[in-house]
Amino acid sequence: MKTNFFKKPQVWCFSTYFAEGLPYAVVRLMSSVFFTDIGMKERYIGYLNFLGIPWNLKFLWAPLLDIVGKKRTWMIVFQITVTLGVAAVACMNAAISRHAPANVFVAAMAFIFVGISFLAASNDIAIDGYYMEGLRDPREQALYTGYRVFAYRLALIVARSGFVGIAAFVAERTGGADKFLPWSYAFGAAALTMLCITLFHVWKLPRFESQSRGGLLPRETLAQSALNFLRRFTDAFVSYSKQDRFALVVVFIIVYKIGDEMLFSMGTPFLMRELAVTKAQLAWVGGLLGAFGAIIGTALGGIWIKKKGLKKSIWPLTLLMNVNIWAYIWLAYVKPSALTTAGIWTIAAAHCYEQMAAGLGNAVLVVFILRTCKPEFKASHYAIGSAIMSLFSTFFGGFGGVIVERIGYLHLFQCSFYASIPSMLLLLWVPIKEEK
Repeated sequence: MKTNFFKKPQVWCFSTYFAEGLPYAVVRLMSSVFFTDIGMKERYIGYLNFLGIPWNLKFLWAPLLDIVGKKRTWMIVFQITVTLGVAAVACMNAAISRHAPANVFVAAMAFIFVGISFLAASNDIAIDGYYMEGLRDPREQALYTGYRVFAYRLALIVARSGFVGIAAFVAERTGGADKFLPWSYAFGAAALTMLCITLFHVWKLPRFESQSRGGLLPRETLAQSALNFLRRFTDAFVSYSKQDRFALVVVFIIVYKIGDEMLFSMGTPFLMRELAVTKAQLAWVGGLLGAFGAIIGTALGGIWIKKKGLKKSIWPLTLLMNVNIWAYIWLAYVKPSALTTAGIWTIAAAHCYEQMAAGLGNAVLVVFILRTCKPEFKASHYAIGSAIMSLFSTFFGGFGGVIVERIGYLHLFQCSFYASIPSMLLLLWVPIKEEK
């Protein structure tokens, strides 16, 4: 008997994780380029990093999606509302280009991005739960892990290269005087893409969960389920804290990528304002070359760790990640202009190189967090570790623009290197586990 094409994991796994990556890209990547392009001050661009808070805290309301309703239903609801939010941003840009009050609509767009960030983080929860419902065998889950990461990364590339490229194309055709009209097309394309994926999910997404789980559960069942999940939730936190030198492990996870996070918190405005990188150039430098560098770096880091073990790999990979921050320090000092061919290729090479170095460190941190997870709470422990991992980037990044306004990009990048030193010192004491 032939399997329904749309029930094949290759199909629904790709579409769902593309739908997970796209809202994140709109909120965290496109918004930064957009607000930089329209002339927002650095301090306000830095505040955009606070949009990552919902992803840091999403594990707090994740159990609710298990208690009430079905993951498929939640997913579709979140994707519909995200689509409407992105479409609203596109319409507001079009309205401003037709002489609507810019300050009012720009402020409204900022609030819409806040709403989209919470919806997108919740969409992540629903998709991850749906993935585990659809593939109950842990071996199958592992088999498709690389595939879903590919779909997610592709969504980031489409947003940063495709949609930002659309804004650049429209700006070139219209002369570039109107900053808002090109972005109405870019966000409109993002909303249309999201709409197509959502309609596909409404029409063809398989139903894995039992029908008895649809809608609100009876009061007794709901109360019992809530109690059970609260108990498991508490057990997960308590068990995570019962490991060797727990406080040191948590501090290490928080500060490990502190240098890179400081560096990239203001990366987009640095490239566009200090080095004159255009939207079209950013589409391929940040979208294609940057993604390529990050993927290659993460892959090489993973291979290195697999061959040598984490204990022998963690020092050289960490040094490579942090020392290469000087590539950006050099860019900030020399300031090659993207208006020249030599300048843009120099910028592209340095950016790709730094992304590769960041990928090496990312491989280390992911493996380190996995080694802190206990088998009975592996998913919960990884969620806790990954949330802790990005705490600093969210909260420090929010004030990155204020720091730039006070000391400039060169000194910010120098501080990012000095801030990476504590993580290297902690390697002397933090417990590093090897797989048996």
